[in-house]
Amino acid sequence: MARGILADTRPLQNVYFRRLWTANIITVVGAQLTIVAVPAQLYAITGSSAYVGLSGVFGLVPLVVFGLWGGALADTFDRRRILMVTTVGLIVTSAAFWAQAAAGVGNVWLLLVIFALQQAFFAVNQPTRTAVLPRILPLERLPAANSLNMTVMQAGAIAGPLVGGALIPVLGFSTLYFVDAVCLFATLWAVVSLPPLPPEHGVPDAGDGGTPPARPTAGFRSVVDGLVYLKGHPVLLMSFVIDLIAMIFGMPRALFPQIAHESFGGPSDGGVAFALLFIAIPLGAVVGGVLSGWVSRVQRQGRAVVVCVLIWGVSIAVAGGVLVFAHGSMLPVLPIVVLALMIGGAADMASAAFRQTMLQSAASDDVRGRLQGVFIVVVAGGPRIADVTHGAAAAAAGTAATFAGGGVLVVIFTVVATLAVPVFYRYRVSTG
Repeated sequence: MARGILADTRPLQNVYFRRLWTANIITVVGAQLTIVAVPAQLYAITGSSAYVGLSGVFGLVPLVVFGLWGGALADTFDRRRILMVTTVGLIVTSAAFWAQAAAGVGNVWLLLVIFALQQAFFAVNQPTRTAVLPRILPLERLPAANSLNMTVMQAGAIAGPLVGGALIPVLGFSTLYFVDAVCLFATLWAVVSLPPLPPEHGVPDAGDGGTPPARPTAGFRSVVDGLVYLKGHPVLLMSFVIDLIAMIFGMPRALFPQIAHESFGGPSDGGVAFALLFIAIPLGAVVGGVLSGWVSRVQRQGRAVVVCVLIWGVSIAVAGGVLVFAHGSMLPVLPIVVLALMIGGAADMASAAFRQTMLQSAASDDVRGRLQGVFIVVVAGGPRIADVTHGAAAAAAGTAATFAGGGVLVVIFTVVATLAVPVFYRYRVSTG
């Protein structure tokens, strides 16, 4: 019975996936330290959630541009080489974060520019990395592989904020950035160990005496072709729309520094409440990932995504509602907020695993990179938009009302989108 409940670990039998997954255990902790340190440093410099939210703009633009272009690169060149170059770029930008913090520059715009450069490398790296999985694993193991990857990422998202939020006041920002730079060498090792991964169409077949097919290029037309392909597949398109709804309206992370400081009396540059708010969603995702044995057996994946997103929205609304109505009461506010966010995190993990599997299974290899580029733009770009909108809304309506209202909007717009495109809700696959 435990085998059917606990995570399916069969993808780890593949040596290449095992190396990438093991390296992630090391790398993701350092990456999450930086994710925590950047908004905390911005808030420490400015004392404003609006500036924290501004990081969403500086992260979103390179994510959109380089995410789409990176997917075209992954469909054109050897994916192993792309991963090597972009991993080195991530190491260099992490070192730049360390340098500015160690030097005590305290310049908001320098911090934001480095962040934008880091997101550009990330935006090329991630669609390439995900497009590699169907080349090294059988399709029936992709749901389990995606769940394993997300579990590790979210586990790091717990350890990073927990350690970072508590240690920022003690060790300072530079130490956290330095740890991130060092940890990235584990991923570089795993990438170098991969076999060459040229596109499957990389060697034209002219054996019939005809004109060899044209090799695709990583230009604007290639990006457009990928988007046109997506337009003709409403189920895949709706999977992105649903995720954008969940993240733009329901991801309140830009509010965490101010909520931790004003609602729970934490210091302005970190603290325990700040760390707990940051780890709650990934902690729920890890619990969901550990108990994800059921994911591979789900056939009605469209319905599963809709249900998971609705649970996410309700959880965010409850967490924000507690902040709105519990002032002066005897309720243990912080534990209730953390528990609600954990439930939302578990639902979001399952939703992401289903959506990623839909995309990997439905796309042929020659467009997989471009569609993964769209995926990373949506998955990473949605929260960046949320940073901006939540930061601005909080300045006008307050953090608690913005928090709760976002969850309510997730529920409303998810229902509307599902009714508008019912084919997505009815989507099902055979699990074999």
